[in-house]
Amino acid sequence: MKSKARKSCPNCRRLQALLDAQEARLQALEATVSRLQAQLAAARKDSSTSSKPPSSDIVKPPKPEPPEGQDRRCIGGQPGHPKHERALFPPEAINGASDDHRLDLCPRCGHDLQPMSTIVPRVIQQVDIKDVPLEIQEHRGHLGWCSHCRKEFEAPLPIGIERGGLVGPRLTTLIAYLKGVCHASYSTVRKFLRDVVGLTISRSQLANIIAKVSKALEQPYEQLLKDLPDQERLNVDETGHKQNRVRQWIWCFRADLYTLFKIDPTRSGDVLIEVLGKEFDGVLGCDYFSAYRRFHREFNVPLQFCLAHLIRDVKFLTTLPGAKEQAYGTRLLEALRALFGVIHRREELTAEQFQSQLEAARSTVLRCATSDVPERSHCRNLAKRFETHGESYFRFITTPGVEPTNNLAEQAIRFVVIDRQITQGTRSETGNRWCERIWTVIATCTQQGRSVFAYMEAAVGAWFADTEPPMLLPGG
Repeated sequence: MKSKARKSCPNCRRLQALLDAQEARLQALEATVSRLQAQLAAARKDSSTSSKPPSSDIVKPPKPEPPEGQDRRCIGGQPGHPKHERALFPPEAINGASDDHRLDLCPRCGHDLQPMSTIVPRVIQQVDIKDVPLEIQEHRGHLGWCSHCRKEFEAPLPIGIERGGLVGPRLTTLIAYLKGVCHASYSTVRKFLRDVVGLTISRSQLANIIAKVSKALEQPYEQLLKDLPDQERLNVDETGHKQNRVRQWIWCFRADLYTLFKIDPTRSGDVLIEVLGKEFDGVLGCDYFSAYRRFHREFNVPLQFCLAHLIRDVKFLTTLPGAKEQAYGTRLLEALRALFGVIHRREELTAEQFQSQLEAARSTVLRCATSDVPERSHCRNLAKRFETHGESYFRFITTPGVEPTNNLAEQAIRFVVIDRQITQGTRSETGNRWCERIWTVIATCTQQGRSVFAYMEAAVGAWFADTEPPMLLPGG
């Protein structure tokens, strides 16, 4: 009776209602704190925990500590590394003065010095440039009168003179090299030509020269574009670009023997369909961006998702506020490190040992990723990735030649990002085509160990002579 009376007591009911309200408020505050902590963790993302570039880091993440028992590396050459020295030019390459310098008297006491012919003298070879020679030609097309046709006719000039106009093929190549490879602006090129070469030339003439070189590179570029769908392995990446302050995208396709760039208004899978086609059956190395997943989903294209991107996403989980989330991220991160440890020990293992250890490490990663997953969305989304696309993270284990990361494409696109920072983009479709072609030439020649200038000179010379240009595709 007393218990029922206590429950029905108005004061007890009031206190119970107040307690319920406080509990509800406490739960709401805990949810708010959890949400704000997650937002703070997301705001603190940097290049080590996401795909953001290092230049976007407000505060640079600290460098990792060296392994136990190893000191932090000092700047410069490292102990044990072979010393690299420039080899001397051969005697036949010396086309300037060659002098011997000797002392007759001791600089300390003034006594005679005896020559030490058995000791090789110290040699310094100095390289300098002479005055830049400009070869100025003059071509005259004379008129003739035909009394039969009652018309005048002008003698045709050689095709290279007609096509080149004021600037010849070698100087045309130099201007294009300065503009494309050295990231020089038209104003900088004008100053170089005026002050160093001794030639004054207008900006519009420079633009015309670049357009001619772009035309010279069109056929080699189109051949690579046509060859892309036949590649067995491709690494693909994309980055932003601006044309007259309008957002566009630079796509980078890196094959085994060449690299091709394409600028497109969109970042969608339509670009992949247009460039690679619906029948592409090679392996595409890429990040987890939706365009690649669409290409895989619609046309069953095999993918190799970048494990380096995955590691950054997992590192982000270790920065979340919850202990379960941190433990999940740490567990998965250790499993991925063990996987890369096997990859780094490849030279020490037999083929059978390497394959078996890779498979074991793969199983451990999948188990860590899909078991004991916390309820937070970041963790659930990552686990779902492995459940849906787990095979696409480990295709490099079963497919020879496939890299576990997308570093090749990211490295190839790096100098394009530098060019974007300097030039601030393009102004027209003509500018886009020039950038696509010159970037492709630079990356491909570097990849093949060829001289960019020598290739450009050959391509420009072929365009001046109206002959077939040298191909970028080996054997093409």
